[in-house]
Amino acid sequence: MEQWTWPPRYDETYRPPEGQTHWFPRRETMPAEQRDELIAARIREVMAYAWDNAPFYRRKWDEAGIHPSSVRTLADFEKVPVVRKEELRADQAANEPFGSYLCVPPDQVKHINGTSGTTGRPTAFGIAERDWRSVANAHARVMWAMGIRPSDTVLVASPLSLYWGSWGAYTGAERLGARVFPFGAGTPGQSARTVRWIRQMGVSVFYGTPSYALRLAEVAEDEGIDPASLGLRAMFFSGEPGASIPTIRARITGLFQAEVYDSGSMAEVAPWMHLGAAANEPGVLCWQDLVYTEVCDPAGHRRVPYGAEGTPVYTTLERTSQPMIRLLSNDVTRWEAPSAERGRTYPFLPRGIYGRLDDMFTVRGENVQPSAIDDIVMAAPGYGGEHRIVISRETAMDTLVVQVEYDPRHPEAALPDWAAHISDRLRTVLGVGARVVPVRQHTFDRTEFKARRVIDNRELLRRISAEPLPGSAR
Repeated sequence: MEQWTWPPRYDETYRPPEGQTHWFPRRETMPAEQRDELIAARIREVMAYAWDNAPFYRRKWDEAGIHPSSVRTLADFEKVPVVRKEELRADQAANEPFGSYLCVPPDQVKHINGTSGTTGRPTAFGIAERDWRSVANAHARVMWAMGIRPSDTVLVASPLSLYWGSWGAYTGAERLGARVFPFGAGTPGQSARTVRWIRQMGVSVFYGTPSYALRLAEVAEDEGIDPASLGLRAMFFSGEPGASIPTIRARITGLFQAEVYDSGSMAEVAPWMHLGAAANEPGVLCWQDLVYTEVCDPAGHRRVPYGAEGTPVYTTLERTSQPMIRLLSNDVTRWEAPSAERGRTYPFLPRGIYGRLDDMFTVRGENVQPSAIDDIVMAAPGYGGEHRIVISRETAMDTLVVQVEYDPRHPEAALPDWAAHISDRLRTVLGVGARVVPVRQHTFDRTEFKARRVIDNRELLRRISAEPLPGSAR
């Protein structure tokens, strides 16, 4: 395969001819079974490298009775124990600052990204220059498949901070040869400036989260500007479900009249665009020669058959500084077998990553993904732009309430029927009843990054119930 080496080495001057569909035609279209044999050999190389250089992996595999030489097939690889995020955090706490899974001398780390640490200890991503270039080359490949070309101007509209998404999009567009505009997001009033700069600079490609794209469309309309007049040709997204969820996708394409591409997995396994669309349609391909993806049973972590739902487990095939080997994502997806009809012979996730096991909640015995509610609510005629999902337990039974903003042009007299219709749709799809409460437009704050719409009050009620009353003997 083109430039299939370990450690990875790329010709930084290479770029496909303008009319060529694939960045690496051989790697992207070869029979999947043949690629799998090469991937199994690469996995042994990566495992041997980690065994020699990362005490974290040697210790973990020793305890499981596994040696890299024993992994001869992808089926053998399923026996390798998964790595959990909490293990990485604990290892970094014990081995500051990058953990004992860092496989290069610390002075070779030239870039630092990481998690925010809002839900616990932040995780540091130590990235060697070789890995930075590998990510750039990988992302350029996927962006080329999206139809992005050197003649484009790419606006990076997510925060330029610790967040890997922004930098991954930036370095990929730069490697592809496009003009890159790292505008960022998050500053008050910046969305209005984003609209003006898009027009002024002739931006043709937008990168950000689906939530921010919808926010940007609202701001443009408030400024008296039709979002479709901004001239965006293509928009690619990561960071949250949406670009492959039918109603969210339809809203974005309807507002901007642009092609929409989904992408993204986890920052820990950058190049995170290894899950990336190659056509203007819902779903993403698993670019298996960049990061080997297994969709697994959440309990046993063995691959589920094509057509089934599971959680992705990722193995980086080009990372040398902090390789991830069978990292458990806790995301939720469904995969389909490779098909040459899609133009590339990779497995396919028709709905992308559409939820997380952590985010899924149970109401009266039914498992519910927030994205399923989003899909129904946003499709309602008269939807006002935002909603909140509130779960409570005031008595013995859980209650599910969905507060939905309505368009002010929607007749208020018709709101009870409107809410009842949405409620019926939710019951049919979710299998559980939900009370829909219409609220005025702009009741809820908008986001310039990732949307957080679920409010679960049950844990708060449980804590309050467990607290002793003042003066009690408990």
